[in-house]
Amino acid sequence: MSLFDSGPDESRPLADRMRPERLEDYVGQEHILGPGKPLRVQIEKDRLTSIILWGPPGVGKTTLATLVARHTKSSFVPFSAVMSGIKEIKEVMAKAERMRRMNLRTVLFIDEIHRFNKAQQDAFLPYVERGDIVLIGATTENPSFEVISALLSRSKVYALRPLSEDEVVELLNRAAKVLKIAAPEDLLRQISIYSNGDARTAYNVLEIATAASSGDHLDPAAVESAIERKTLLYDKSGEEHYNLVSALHKSVRSSRPDAALYWLARMLEAGEDRMYIARRLVRMAIEDIGLADPRAVEQAVACMNTVHLLGVPEGDQALAQAAIYLSAAPKSDSAYQALNEARVLVRTRPPAQVPLHLRNAPTKAMKEWGYGAGYDHAHLNEEGLTTMECLPEGLEDQVFYQPTTRGFESRLKDRLDAIRAWIANRRQSS
Repeated sequence: MSLFDSGPDESRPLADRMRPERLEDYVGQEHILGPGKPLRVQIEKDRLTSIILWGPPGVGKTTLATLVARHTKSSFVPFSAVMSGIKEIKEVMAKAERMRRMNLRTVLFIDEIHRFNKAQQDAFLPYVERGDIVLIGATTENPSFEVISALLSRSKVYALRPLSEDEVVELLNRAAKVLKIAAPEDLLRQISIYSNGDARTAYNVLEIATAASSGDHLDPAAVESAIERKTLLYDKSGEEHYNLVSALHKSVRSSRPDAALYWLARMLEAGEDRMYIARRLVRMAIEDIGLADPRAVEQAVACMNTVHLLGVPEGDQALAQAAIYLSAAPKSDSAYQALNEARVLVRTRPPAQVPLHLRNAPTKAMKEWGYGAGYDHAHLNEEGLTTMECLPEGLEDQVFYQPTTRGFESRLKDRLDAIRAWIANRRQSS
């Protein structure tokens, strides 16, 4: 049976039975498939070139590839990077070459193309260049890292997004009709939230829950059992969203890793955007830890990059690791407060002129005007310090930054205290 067959065979998984047969029935990815959007135009004008579909699991990469082949009246050949090697590639390419000589186009769909090594990917190049095949590769990994540059340069990359909650509900409503079961909106939405934008996961849960339900109505207990976790009170655009974010932030600030993990888990289970959480952790590192542990922001940024690279669910562990690290780190908001104080002063006082000795003098005229006169270069002094005033007139010796004695910041405090004492002593003796 090919991917184009669409019989009523109930032995097939629901996700497979629900594949649409028309492009108009495809749900999601409006940013590339909406009217006038690039991929839609390519398909409608039958000007398809090799493409890479990049996106998380269950967003319709395989379905889109089959619809593209059908709409453009091409022979569709599915190919698995997990099951195939160079020998299989050559056999398929030879057949595609024969098809081209008969003016028949072959769409070669490679699922998980990132699993092919460089030599295997290289094997496709001459056939793509000659036009023997139109290559459609699907990957959950960043193509910039996983697809060879020569193949990438000959393909258009389209980034597919996780399905929205409403889009998954729409698909589940269709599936409920196929399963001939009455499914209340709230139960379908519960499944949608759990699936986190993955239609395949949503279909699987609905299919299991339907089998466990008695009669022709979807049983809430069956849905609960299929999901195997509690329904969480969460509205990603409402108050509870901000309540949980606040709870996570304040738990980290209060150095309570267990509480931070609980609130983090609540957000993850409710389907919160992982990159949003990662950005909030970076903010916590800057705002609440600061210079008490300068590595905190490094850890948070590394976490954010890891989440972007791995996605769900592997990236969730990076979020947990960062939350624990930030919770255990010494806390200081002195740098945060120092900037706020400096901004208040800037906003409430007229802008002071930059002292002449701090100005650059790139021209002869500027030197004659006194630009740079009296500048004391710290590196030319034995201690690497200078008594020169760097604030404008009227703000001499103004202090914004008041370091704590916590963590690494205690060393900064000792250093700054020593610098200020050295300046005071030198000024007294001069």
